[in-house]
Amino acid sequence: MASKSLDEAADATGLVARVPYLALLRPGQWIKNAFVAAPLFFTPEAVSGAAAGRVGLGIVAFSLAASAVYIVNDLRDREADRHHAEKRFRPLAAGTVSPGLAAALAFALAAAALALAAALGVDVLVVVLAYLTLQVAYCFALKRIAIVDVLAIAVGFVLRIFAGAAVIAVTPSAWIVVCAGLLALFLALGKRRDDLVRELDGDHRGSLAGYTLDYVDRALTVTVAALLIAYLVYTTDAGVTARLGTDKLYLTALFVVAGVLRYLQIVIVEKRSGAPTQLVYRDRFLQGAVLGWLVTFAALIYG
Repeated sequence: MASKSLDEAADATGLVARVPYLALLRPGQWIKNAFVAAPLFFTPEAVSGAAAGRVGLGIVAFSLAASAVYIVNDLRDREADRHHAEKRFRPLAAGTVSPGLAAALAFALAAAALALAAALGVDVLVVVLAYLTLQVAYCFALKRIAIVDVLAIAVGFVLRIFAGAAVIAVTPSAWIVVCAGLLALFLALGKRRDDLVRELDGDHRGSLAGYTLDYVDRALTVTVAALLIAYLVYTTDAGVTARLGTDKLYLTALFVVAGVLRYLQIVIVEKRSGAPTQLVYRDRFLQGAVLGWLVTFAALIYG
């Protein structure tokens, strides 16, 4: 744990020293917005250059919106962040960006996100606006309420799915929505477990008072069971297999199980799930599971 914290602190220090405004945007977190592309990926008949371009713009809109929210969050928590081992290196906590300029940048990013969403359609605009509203509420209140905090994170990912569907004018499959929400909830619970293991107090995250390790472990068990069952039912559902033209989708479950087990190993054995996004960039096993799933699924429905 100690070496991980030092590595993250060193990375953060270098980034803030070089380009504090870039650090303020947290571009490393933009990978989450790949969920916007999920509806297109799962709808082969809708795939085209134009659709891919629109989805790309949808991802940009969500990235702008997400960065605006990160700035709002850092503005809200900058005093508390100054007393945190790693977060004290964030630009606002470190004092390398002024609060006034940060607030102006957040407003500009949110406005740009909404303008781009509006250009993609009213439905997309409504989803992005809902996302911004939810995330601002999360920054100021929801993240301090146990259970509500992790559910809000899950809903944020589901909204990405709805945005991606709206961009290409399709109705998202209920299975995709359910699996995306359960996956996000699973990752969020893993992060809460990491907070508890590191013995962070309520000053860092108010919702922690409503969690214990035993409770989170039980919640993880329930969530991962629901996720795997939902995914297995999805891959064997007659309607899904008929629409996608293959009855071999169950083969992709191997990679899903492998990825879930690896994340549980990181959470429970290695105790380093504090930054799920960073794991995607650094953990070779997880990268292999994601790539294997992606290639196998694509081969089955596009081959």
